[in-house]
Amino acid sequence: MPKAKMPVAVLIALTAGPALAIGLTLLVVNDMVPACVVTEAQRLTAPDGEYDLVTFSRACGETPPNIQAALVPPGEEVPFDAASFVSVVDATELTPRWIADGQIEITLPETGEVLRQDKTVADIPVVYR
Repeated sequence: MPKAKMPVAVLIALTAGPALAIGLTLLVVNDMVPACVVTEAQRLTAPDGEYDLVTFSRACGETPPNIQAALVPPGEEVPFDAASFVSVVDATELTPRWIADGQIEITLPETGEVLRQDKTVADIPVVYR
């Protein structure tokens, strides 16, 4: 008994149809998730050169103005999903510096709600003023 051959048009429809549906779904979902934009404000390299202390703002959709700080490898961009160790809403400036023994000092703004204020980051003590 000879095997029946499937028409090429049917094969194309059976493979391209699901691929098109998946692609359109990803496109729609991507438009629904807000893109994050990271704007770097200041970068200070640690005295030992191991990290860069970076202050930045992160905007994801309709987020309020904010300022954050994170440690990143020297010279690398701050990733959009960087874990900050200090975060202040409705503020535009932090004053960071490296102090004795490789500690970090952060002067917080007088205004703005502090959302995060870790005492250490990467085993480095953080002092807040």
